[in-house]
Amino acid sequence: MKLVSAIIKPYKLDDVREALSEIGIQGVTSTEVKGFGRQKGHTELYRGAEYVVDFLPKVKIEVAIQESMLDQVLETIANAARTGKIGDGKIFVQSLEQVIRIRTGETGADAI
Repeated sequence: MKLVSAIIKPYKLDDVREALSEIGIQGVTSTEVKGFGRQKGHTELYRGAEYVVDFLPKVKIEVAIQESMLDQVLETIANAARTGKIGDGKIFVQSLEQVIRIRTGETGADAI
């Protein structure tokens, strides 16, 4: 089992969610986060004063999947989130040792 985490632009969340639904992914968790990479933030003007916005708003999505779905999920997220501009985000993949569905007690792949 794998945990796929992707940091994407906020306005791409619906596109990614719909694309994942189309390939049969049922559970997605999203969190509003802030960060920066090569994009580095920008300068804004507020009431005549300039200030630097270091951390930009992003969305982190997490999907627990079977290892057999990994390549398809990575390709789907990358294609749906891509704008071709700086700040499109990153995708991280981690191994999951155990998953437990609290309601039923199912474990492992059955819990996904």
